[in-house]
Amino acid sequence: MSEGDEPSVELSVPSMDCHSCAEKVGRSLDQLEDVGEYETHPGVGRVIVHGGRADRSRIVAAIERAGYPVAESDDDHLSPNDVWLSPRGIKTWIGAVLLVMGLVFEFALPDPVLLARFGVEFTVAWAAYLGAAGVAGQAVLRNGLASLQTRSLDIDLLMSAGIVGAIIVGLPFEAATLAVLFSIAELLEQFSMDRARRSLRELMALSPDSATVIRNGEEQTVDVDAVEIGDLVVARPGEKIPVDGIVREGSSAVDESPITGESVPADKTPGDEVYAGTVNEGGYLQLETTATADESTISRVIALVESAERGKTEREQFVDRFAGYYTPIIVIGAILTVLLSPTVFGITWTEAFVRGLTLLVVACPCAFVISTPVSVVSGITSAARNGVLVKGGDDLERMGDVDTVAFDKTGTLTTGELGVTDVIPLNGNDEEDLLRCARAIEARSEHPIGEAIVAYAHETGVEDRAITEFEALTGAGVRAVLDGVQHYAGKPGLFEDLGFDLEGTVPTADGGQTVAQSTSLDLTEETIPDLQAAGKTVVLVGSEDELEGVIGIADTVRPKARETISALAERGLEAVMLTGDNDRTARAIANEIGIDTYRADLLPEDKVEAVTELREDGIVAMVGDGVNDAPALAAADVGIAMGAAGTDTAIDTADIALLGDDLTRLPYLVDLSRRANGVIRQNIVGSLAVKFVLAIAAPLGLVSVITAIVVGDMGMSLGVTGNAMRLANVE
Repeated sequence: MSEGDEPSVELSVPSMDCHSCAEKVGRSLDQLEDVGEYETHPGVGRVIVHGGRADRSRIVAAIERAGYPVAESDDDHLSPNDVWLSPRGIKTWIGAVLLVMGLVFEFALPDPVLLARFGVEFTVAWAAYLGAAGVAGQAVLRNGLASLQTRSLDIDLLMSAGIVGAIIVGLPFEAATLAVLFSIAELLEQFSMDRARRSLRELMALSPDSATVIRNGEEQTVDVDAVEIGDLVVARPGEKIPVDGIVREGSSAVDESPITGESVPADKTPGDEVYAGTVNEGGYLQLETTATADESTISRVIALVESAERGKTEREQFVDRFAGYYTPIIVIGAILTVLLSPTVFGITWTEAFVRGLTLLVVACPCAFVISTPVSVVSGITSAARNGVLVKGGDDLERMGDVDTVAFDKTGTLTTGELGVTDVIPLNGNDEEDLLRCARAIEARSEHPIGEAIVAYAHETGVEDRAITEFEALTGAGVRAVLDGVQHYAGKPGLFEDLGFDLEGTVPTADGGQTVAQSTSLDLTEETIPDLQAAGKTVVLVGSEDELEGVIGIADTVRPKARETISALAERGLEAVMLTGDNDRTARAIANEIGIDTYRADLLPEDKVEAVTELREDGIVAMVGDGVNDAPALAAADVGIAMGAAGTDTAIDTADIALLGDDLTRLPYLVDLSRRANGVIRQNIVGSLAVKFVLAIAAPLGLVSVITAIVVGDMGMSLGVTGNAMRLANVE
């Protein structure tokens, strides 16, 4: 549902933990006039109402009429252990005590008669059982009434019918057992779901509540929500950075692992970007705010993770469809068990009712229904803590079935930044002489190649030299007067125009590494073609009379690109590179990182066509920068954006976003997705198997009400949740 421009009401409903619960809440809200549009998020226990004229109190009342208490805030259920001390938890414990008291009076102590009416003796045990059913079953009966009002054939209605029916036919022990054990099962389910939600709350706790800002020349501590774009914020050593911003003063190492998943702290200096929720490990930083607290990277990640469970996976859709048929069938089976068992099995009506009641308990689909969402919530929040933003459970599911991973080259497999790879001095010059000359000539150039040469010379400690009469030669290079002599730096064609035939004895590159001396080879037939064949740009440096050397420049490959491609291959995935570069450059990069299949000279529409062709042979994931590759990301089964932290477009475009530039997050993502799919399958099959066995055994009298609840409800709820928690251990 769309948000519109109206204000929103956001409510915490921790006990709403499955889609059937959410549908029941939705039906109750539909009965409320002027409620506006709403969203239910069972994965995180939240209801959001957009617009409408219904005030908060009426919305809360409607949700609670459906049987789901509204918490004051998320802080009201931060700890799963709080479930046991909630009002329902306390009533359940009181009911359990009364149930035990009834058992003691019935089987261990004299059980005096309190009242005799209509041929029935009401003993102390009877009273204790009724008290247990009334106290522990209060929430069950209230929710059952809400289900009746909203025409929901759910477990609350079935259990309410079972409790009331057991009392009417004179089975107070069964009524008390049903009320107490079912309430415990419901609390366990909420406890289990809260454990799955805990990692999301830990993510929400990353961003601090306050910030130190500089206003009117003085430091002030304000609420982080009060920080505005452009404010100067101070982050001292050991403090969490409260907002996204640009460093204006100071330098420090910043732990960005909470956002990007990268374990090595990033060095930050003036001009660098920092994110809310990261930790300033070393020095003093003063930064200019670039986004308000609710628009920061961590806030967007949290919002997307919270809404990720809205899109149901295929398996979740199957579960919901199955549950829609399963519950009515079992209810009909329970009725037939009561009506036919006396004739078929020769038992009493009371025994038949107990068997039907047991089968009614088996009709509870709770463990089965939460088996998928609890796994999705666990998997998505685990990914977020490791620097991977998965925007939906369906995306997580599809990623586990991917056959081919298509990569953009620039900015994905490579850094997208030019760097010097080869320095080859000629005619008696050494490497430092060549770099000093090249730096001086290129210092005023605004071309990326010139900037790469200057940066490399600066990093290697080569000093600058004074020049005059600088001129950029469009499409060819640059020239300037150095020490009174006209010097040039540019393409080989520039020097051919100056009269050089580029023939002679010169050193050459060795294996793509920077070298200063080598064997004598022909410059035209060996050195330049070798560098160009490796996908590098060749820059010659010299005067009108002498060549001083050759510099090779290329887009640098990411350090872990080859490791990532190898890891994907080990997992049975094929890697394909799609690039707009020429075939020579594409082949060189593909060979360097171990990709066997590549397609070069591709326009954006050609990449879409290539992805479409790859999809004919299987499920395809496309990895790109999320901006230039948007069409290809959209065409793939799963679009994955690289380095998305701080980038709105990248996060919005892709199905999955790697918040950092760490390519090793891809094998992790594959492992997590496959494990998640396996856990979901295990949970579904396990739940179905247990329910099937109990459904067969109940009409035959082979299982009791207690066994049906403890095994089929409580046990399975804990089982599927515990299994889902294993996803947090994937690294």
